[in-house]
Amino acid sequence: MSRPLLITDCDEVLLHMVGHFRDYLDETHDLDFALEHQEFVHAIRRRDGTALSIEEIWPLFKGFFPGEMHRQTLVPHAREALAAIAEVADIVVLTNLLEECRMDRIAQLEAVGIRHRVMCNQGGKGTPVAALIEEYAPSSTVFIDDLPQHHESVARRAPDVWRLHMIAEPRLAHHIPAAADAHARIDDWRDALPWILEKLGA
Repeated sequence: MSRPLLITDCDEVLLHMVGHFRDYLDETHDLDFALEHQEFVHAIRRRDGTALSIEEIWPLFKGFFPGEMHRQTLVPHAREALAAIAEVADIVVLTNLLEECRMDRIAQLEAVGIRHRVMCNQGGKGTPVAALIEEYAPSSTVFIDDLPQHHESVARRAPDVWRLHMIAEPRLAHHIPAAADAHARIDDWRDALPWILEKLGA
């Protein structure tokens, strides 16, 4: 029988991102970023309070990835949890970045002691999750992500996958309800680890 499989997001699951992105916008672009808004189009504003268009927001992300990725810090207990999971399961980091950023993401994770396969994706994660299941043929699969839309996508394309909603940034997590298409919402790796190992059949 094949080993179980963990498919995990990176930003706000393994590495903190939004707090550092907010600092970058403040320091480099004189923009404010309100963490309480779930959508970036409403969260990022000029100093006078006016919102930015989608066309103006996208280049800000391209400026942060990969140029400012060095700002990002490890989520507490993530490295230790992945080490425990790796003893019983395969691990893939599925991150929504352009493919040109993949090597930067690999280096970024390796610098904090996380060394697993990294895949870049654009859009919903249901299709790549289904492809990974076909490739690995795992005995059980757990998917972790901070964005509800990805849980919805995976629920449609790979309904047998266990789905864990995790938002490791407390200032953000407080404002976002549990994803309707996730099986559980756990924001701390110490609490998440037993749940993950149980679902993986470990």
